[in-house]
Amino acid sequence: MTYDKLLLRFGEFTLKGKNRNRFERSVLNHIRSVLRPYPGAKIIKEYGRLYVELNGESPEALIQVLRKVFGLVSISPVRVCPSEPDRIIESAVDFVGQKELEGTVTFKVNARRVWKQFPHSSQEMNHLVGSPLLRTYPQLKVKVKQPDMELRVEIRENETYLYYEVIPGAGGYPLGTNGKAMLLLSGGIDSPVAGWSAMRRGLEIECVHFYSFPYTSQLAKEKVMELTRLLSGYTGKIKLHLVPFTDVQTSFVGIGQDNLIITFMRRAMLRIASSLAEREGALAIVTGDSLGQVASQTLPSMNVIGRATELPLLRPLVMMDKNDIINIAMDIGTFDTSILPYEDCCTLFVPKSPTTNPNLKIIEKVEASLTELPALIQAAIEGTETVIITPDSKIGELGEKREEPVVNEDWF
Repeated sequence: MTYDKLLLRFGEFTLKGKNRNRFERSVLNHIRSVLRPYPGAKIIKEYGRLYVELNGESPEALIQVLRKVFGLVSISPVRVCPSEPDRIIESAVDFVGQKELEGTVTFKVNARRVWKQFPHSSQEMNHLVGSPLLRTYPQLKVKVKQPDMELRVEIRENETYLYYEVIPGAGGYPLGTNGKAMLLLSGGIDSPVAGWSAMRRGLEIECVHFYSFPYTSQLAKEKVMELTRLLSGYTGKIKLHLVPFTDVQTSFVGIGQDNLIITFMRRAMLRIASSLAEREGALAIVTGDSLGQVASQTLPSMNVIGRATELPLLRPLVMMDKNDIINIAMDIGTFDTSILPYEDCCTLFVPKSPTTNPNLKIIEKVEASLTELPALIQAAIEGTETVIITPDSKIGELGEKREEPVVNEDWF
């Protein structure tokens, strides 16, 4: 199929009035960034739309990267022709002929006359274009409602656009237009989806991962780095903070409160993430909590755990079904990595019967008795390693050591 341009449509931020220009500038800068490896591509901006002239670049390659740009709701590959009736009809017949028509294909023509001096109305153009298509391709059958193919003809003064594909984009708000947040990123299914959902709402994220060497392996760390790399495909780069959590985690062992260990751990994680957020200028913490999925994600548990920080806790998945979360993970490309069976720190020292209804006063009393805990948390903060991950980052030997995957619960 031969195309001349890509038509890019903005999403919901076009309704934002005075902020619209700021959002458009942000998404335009993101598009320029992802199209930098394609020197022939030229961006043309119009009110409410963007066009990308291909100039010999592969439309498939450009669509692949543009689908990950937040703020773009859809993409259509476009054939361009002169705004003359005969040339439009000729181009439409050739354009449809390049599509593989197998069996009966229902269709309709949807002409839109943007240039009002054009000699035929939109309704007239529907018939003028549709009739020769029916004569040329006997597989076609007219169907006005929900056809297999809707050929759109957009007539402008200088040129006319023909297209029938509307490829979904990422949608949402342009990256970073709603501030920055810290994502608690484990090796499970949920937290990468939560991070993607947060970015889709215009948040810039920095990832925080807690590891417990020697109880967790290098491959477990590389798995999280790979998840960060996959998420960076939507942003260009992501900062990942790797927090040594062994001493903090083991301080909760042997205090006679085994059923509360997960609660203590998660409260400590929030304190560390809050400190990193203050240092990095982030205003919220994002987690992969899904209500009722595990013991730490019951409403009483989330209430007690959340009291450990004053920052807003954003839980994009809190009301989502697990199957819906898995479907998103598959769509965004994180699922196969998430189910690799490399342990994370939250799978260690897990009690047989973790509490689902912790008491805040008891939790705070026990924490107050752990006199070394503040120093251990501060040491973890100071020992945090920060790396910048990009889509081109090489992540150790993870790809060479993949084992048979198993589905892990996401404790974050």
